[in-house]
Amino acid sequence: MEIGLFTLADIMVDPISGKSISAGQRMKEIMEAAKLADEAGLDIFGVGEHHRLDYAVSSPPVVLASIAQITKRIKLTSATTVLSTVDPVRLFEDFATLDLLSDGRAEIIAGRGAFIESFPLFGYDTNDYDALFSENIELFLKLNKNERMTWDGRFRSPLRNAEIAPRPLQKELPTWVGVGGTPSSAVRAGKLGVGMALAILGGDPARFKPLVDLYHEAGIAAGHRLEDLKVGVTGHGYLADTTQQAKEEFYPYYSNYWSAVHSQRGMFSGRMSIAEFEQLTAPDTALFVGSPEQIVEKILRQYELFGHKRFMAQVDIGGLPFEKVVKSIELLATKVAPVVRKATSK
Repeated sequence: MEIGLFTLADIMVDPISGKSISAGQRMKEIMEAAKLADEAGLDIFGVGEHHRLDYAVSSPPVVLASIAQITKRIKLTSATTVLSTVDPVRLFEDFATLDLLSDGRAEIIAGRGAFIESFPLFGYDTNDYDALFSENIELFLKLNKNERMTWDGRFRSPLRNAEIAPRPLQKELPTWVGVGGTPSSAVRAGKLGVGMALAILGGDPARFKPLVDLYHEAGIAAGHRLEDLKVGVTGHGYLADTTQQAKEEFYPYYSNYWSAVHSQRGMFSGRMSIAEFEQLTAPDTALFVGSPEQIVEKILRQYELFGHKRFMAQVDIGGLPFEKVVKSIELLATKVAPVVRKATSK
């Protein structure tokens, strides 16, 4: 199994110190985290996309291209690209360029987006939320296969024997669809034959097993090979030497993150209680907070359910100080990844 990290680059006030950092400093920390992940032997690093002042990254390929220059082997992916509101041709060009700059390490996780600010920003109607994504993912996959394209669609100007350049170093850019819990999204990923990146942020992970089954069934029915239908799991996490230490250190930051995200989406939820956090971090749940041993157990329990090929953790949320992010990365790379890889290679 591949083990890696992703960041959404949120900028939040540290609930302990009351201080915040600039977007520039946040960017420097992301670069340093990616460099550390590469040096420590992790497999993939992802960068998310938002178009808000409380997030630092609106252009993942630009950030990933910078990371490519200070890393050697780690794969680089968007996490996720809001494909409904980006031109697929421009997106392909950007990531094909990234692939050339990184010697063939570029990937894309595409999604419809949990936030909708990019729709009015780029002149799209939220009523076309699903139709835009459907058209754009199908066009992108065709661009990925063809150097020249003739194409007509509803939302974008037509292509007439258009040259699609540059071409990536890889034969095709590895492409995944981010799925948060919608059965139709899992079916679509299967029909398209792309990877499915499951965002499992809490609760019992077993509730996502039907989505994996739907994905595989739809993919096989569409003529794709089972071995090509790859499942990845993404989730929030924090590691410390002991589970109790991890929970005590992470609670203020996760509660901070939880309240901020619900507020950003117009949903008032109040402050997460310690009891609620304890429930979310229980051994049989999907929140990856604990000792390395606890995280290994959680990953392997999910592996029994899904047989997934990739796990990616987001460990830098809620204003968490960078030194704590570094500690989590080191434990994930040195104490968790080797054990999980060995257990899943049998």
